Amino acid sequence: MTGVVKRIPIVVSSVRDFVSANPLVELVRTADSMPELEAEEGQPEVSSPFPVTAQERVLLGREQITRAILAEASKSMPAFGMELIDVRTKRINYIEQVRTKVYERMVSERKRIVAQFRSEGEGKKAEILGQMEKQLKSIVSGAYRKAEEIRGKADAEATKIYGEAFNQDPEFYAFFKTLDTYKEAAYKNAFVILGTDSDYYRFLKTIPK
Repeated sequence: MTGVVKRIPIVVSSVRDFVSANPLVELVRTADSMPELEAEEGQPEVSSPFPVTAQERVLLGREQITRAILAEASKSMPAFGMELIDVRTKRINYIEQVRTKVYERMVSERKRIVAQFRSEGEGKKAEILGQMEKQLKSIVSGAYRKAEEIRGKADAEATKIYGEAFNQDPEFYAFFKTLDTYKEAAYKNAFVILGTDSDYYRFLKTIPK
């Protein structure tokens, strides 16, 4: 006898045995890779947001489990004068208590994946900031070194110019620099006592009266 068998206890028992013995992912998927999401017309294709490392591995898959249920249930059918042609899963459901636990586990798993992504993101952020800080220090160090080189060259050039000016008229140069010290000297709230023979005021003493 052949026909369509729906809720024969032998089939139901085999289904329950295999469903309870395998993870949920084995019953709803047939491969490790998750199917691509179909995009609407005119829209770009959307891939699964979860990388392979975040997905559960599928060892058997829905198709193999279904074939195993068919093989197991078919063993008892001849005793009833029946032949079991095929077994297909229309829907997988749980009682309310189990369903609540399943949902909680799904939420927990997604939170774990989110936490993993955030952790990886924070690590990448720290890596980028570290590289940026290193590059910034290198740029500042290079700029400081360049500035010191320019300042050194400028000081050397200034010293050369001062030396050439001094050699042209040493007496006038000494006079000019002494006048600068007169102008810049500050004696506020202080007294300086110098002798009449002090070299500091020798140019003032030589001014014609």
